[in-house]
Amino acid sequence: MISRDAQDILLEMAQGYYVVVVTGPRQSGKTTLVQQVFPEKKYVSLENPDEREFADEDPKRFLARFPQGAILDEVQRCPEILAYLQARVDADRQPGQFILTGSQQFGLMSGITQSLAGRAGLLELLPFSLHEVQNAQCAPATIDDLLLKGLYPPLYDRKLTPALWYKSYMQDLC
Repeated sequence: MISRDAQDILLEMAQGYYVVVVTGPRQSGKTTLVQQVFPEKKYVSLENPDEREFADEDPKRFLARFPQGAILDEVQRCPEILAYLQARVDADRQPGQFILTGSQQFGLMSGITQSLAGRAGLLELLPFSLHEVQNAQCAPATIDDLLLKGLYPPLYDRKLTPALWYKSYMQDLC
């Protein structure tokens, strides 16, 4: 696994904010990063239809399952939960309670700024930096190879042809 420069920033934010929100493009490594940095936290994906339905129907009870906080992945799928998170962290002012991930969408960002203003630290995670792949000793050999391959994590942890991966990635976005 390639170490991310954002790891230290994420840890620092979790010491000062009740909620930390990691945003960025799909496949940039948000879930991997937060699970690696916070292995002790319960993990819930709101892309799971059962979890999302529970969070939508009874957000208060959904959050009560996590007395020590949790990682809530893909929180943009259930933006209504943000107001309940506000009440939860206001009642229990423990830093780093909840770690949220989500794609950068206007609705998610406006929900966070409205419901969690002053309570949440925001970290934007982009695909790998050249520094990160150089430190991992897996940087492409030439600038042409770098431009062809790019810096998305799946191209470094799986045996994928960049042209095929990018074609599928772009189709998924549309």
